Amino acid sequence: MKAIVIEEPGGPEKLLYREVPTPQVKPGWTLVHVRGFGINHSEVFTRQGLSPSVQFPRILGIECVGVVAQTTDPERLPVGQKCVSLMGEMGRAFDGGYAEYCLLPNDQVYPVHTELPWVVLAALPETYFTAFGSMENLRLEDGCSVLVRGATSGVGVAFLRLVKARFPRMRVVGSTRTAGKGQMLLDSGFDAFAVDEGGELQTEESFDRAFELIGPATLKDTCRHVCEGGIVCSTGQLGGKWYMDGFDPIFDLPANGYLTSFYSNNVDGNRLDEMLSYVARYHVDAAPERVFSLDQVPDAHRYLADAKSFGKVVVLND
Repeated sequence: MKAIVIEEPGGPEKLLYREVPTPQVKPGWTLVHVRGFGINHSEVFTRQGLSPSVQFPRILGIECVGVVAQTTDPERLPVGQKCVSLMGEMGRAFDGGYAEYCLLPNDQVYPVHTELPWVVLAALPETYFTAFGSMENLRLEDGCSVLVRGATSGVGVAFLRLVKARFPRMRVVGSTRTAGKGQMLLDSGFDAFAVDEGGELQTEESFDRAFELIGPATLKDTCRHVCEGGIVCSTGQLGGKWYMDGFDPIFDLPANGYLTSFYSNNVDGNRLDEMLSYVARYHVDAAPERVFSLDQVPDAHRYLADAKSFGKVVVLND
């Protein structure tokens, strides 16, 4: 099979398009014919050597969509069944989705029943699952105003599309570190944008809800822009800072407010089905911003790292 192999950490040029042996099925595992997958910032971190537990060589990829090719669980995962897999230790402790075939633990393969095209389905697993779980934890209601901190990311755009599909009149404001991306946010459906300068949001507006994707680097400042009784959901760590320093929940959270989170590693089949049903019911436009082929994965990584990148990036296998 064809795959993208990385033998040592470094830049996108370390992602090598090669022919490697197709994995052999073993007890408790399923072989998936990969039809597509998303490119994620966590894979960029791993490629750069910032995931200490990952040993090289490795086939990266924390998600994939495809069909069951061979399995040791034929009742739940019959051959030909459409399926999704994400998170767990794929692409980290064992080879992941950057390939034509991926060998996965049975309990990490989720059968799905959907007529969505592969290009849309490939955009959903990690990105939309993260946005969907976070949206539920924010307890959105008609009339809420929402701040998306880190709005130009794939998860930020996915969140906007999920919210606007159900609440088309809800005010959603996105943040960006690059003022030039402001028009892109408006064109994608955000009602307004705010520039993030040095971790401080350049606006006096306050919001009922905040979806925090930059993480500990800006969480304290985000809380300053949330109304009394509001909810902040801290999900991403795009700011490259993993822990909070000097954060006092008593003083830094909004008065009578709430702090929650969502972790995309908390995967279950029921919530995946709920997400797919939501996408279909509310006619969510989940099309990715850019589509690459398997041999173009290095270019996909370059695009994701570029200041001009926007939204979700996926790779499709022929």
